[in-house]
Amino acid sequence: MIVFALGAMIALLALGLPIAIGLGLVGMGLAEFFSVLPLTRAMGEVAWSSSTGFLMVSIPLFVLLGEILLRSGIADRMYAAVAAWLSWMPGGLMHANIGSCALFASMCGSSVATAATVGTTAMPQMSKYAYNPPLFLGTLAAGGTLGILIPPSINLIVYGLITNTSIPKLYLAGIIPGLLLALMFMAVVAVACTIRPGFGGTSVAVSWPERLRLLAEFLPPIFIFVVVIGSIYMGWATATESAALGVVAALILTVVRGRFSVAIFVTAVENTMKTTGMIMLIVVAAFFLNFVMTAVGLTTAVVNLVTAYDLPPLGLMMAVIVFYLILGAFMDEMAMMISTVPVIAPVVFAAGFDGVWFGVMLVVLMQAGMILPPVGINLFVIQGIRRTGRISDIAWGSTPFVLAMVLLMALLIVFPQIAMFLPAALN
Repeated sequence: MIVFALGAMIALLALGLPIAIGLGLVGMGLAEFFSVLPLTRAMGEVAWSSSTGFLMVSIPLFVLLGEILLRSGIADRMYAAVAAWLSWMPGGLMHANIGSCALFASMCGSSVATAATVGTTAMPQMSKYAYNPPLFLGTLAAGGTLGILIPPSINLIVYGLITNTSIPKLYLAGIIPGLLLALMFMAVVAVACTIRPGFGGTSVAVSWPERLRLLAEFLPPIFIFVVVIGSIYMGWATATESAALGVVAALILTVVRGRFSVAIFVTAVENTMKTTGMIMLIVVAAFFLNFVMTAVGLTTAVVNLVTAYDLPPLGLMMAVIVFYLILGAFMDEMAMMISTVPVIAPVVFAAGFDGVWFGVMLVVLMQAGMILPPVGINLFVIQGIRRTGRISDIAWGSTPFVLAMVLLMALLIVFPQIAMFLPAALN
């Protein structure tokens, strides 16, 4: 069963089929060849139960929040403010790329939306100020991944839904690692541009009065973050209700700034429906595959296979990291999470690892997968914005940031309190 499932998944991905179709076909194949019961008849019930949970409503709401912010002009003005305050560092506007990604991530919770929004704003600056293209593009691809670690994060919601882990605790656990990773990305840029000053392009001079004037542009992301995250920890809203409050807050900001129009709102809703449809198809297919794997005993077989080697906790975690880094190079992060967590999480929890801590570790692994060739989704997002050159430039430019993620994983293993401090302090 294990060989069949892995072989079928790799073959279907190699054929270029959509992830959701591949997951569904593997589930149907397992049901056909390894079950005496007609498991495919449960597909309707699985689709209904997996897509009607209250937490699932937060996914389209966070997608809509990102779409409104993208089309309201808030992201452009935020980038200008971050650039004014960070462009003096070695690497100039590349620090603004990372800082803007971190700020936008704290508003929308989507990696693709973060990369697309900041990438669209920043891309013209690359040639204008003669930056090194691979490194500049790498900051956008890697910075975009912060969208699934810094709360509010759609992936943390899905992980909490699958493992029955507290969403508020996961959000708290993601804050310090997310900010630390952003600082590590900036350190990578600073070191690279100190060693090779030509990578940093032409310096941009900004006066102090201009910097002070642009301070007001930091208020929208702070406002959205306080509304979304603050409402959860004040006990005023659940994770889903906070997403709705975030949408209302984004609409208020858009109206106040005079950027609201019916056309903008309709476009945001249409794109939200498209993105949500894609995500939910993956969710339904992955939940069906999980149902079949459990029914035919594949989940138990994998757990028994892993536990048979009697690996120590650290050895098990190393194996999990290698597994996800390899899988991440070939698979979409949402599909990878939904299809593997029900199998991997019980093994990890049985080894004594905390569910909240593992959620953060898993999301960092997802981030690495998003910029690893050949399927790293953020590589394609940035290449789509660039429209010229080779995607290999972005892959090479993202490599040092993957190493920074690996370093963060090592720090999380050695110092788990990096993730667990805030959940413990505010428990």
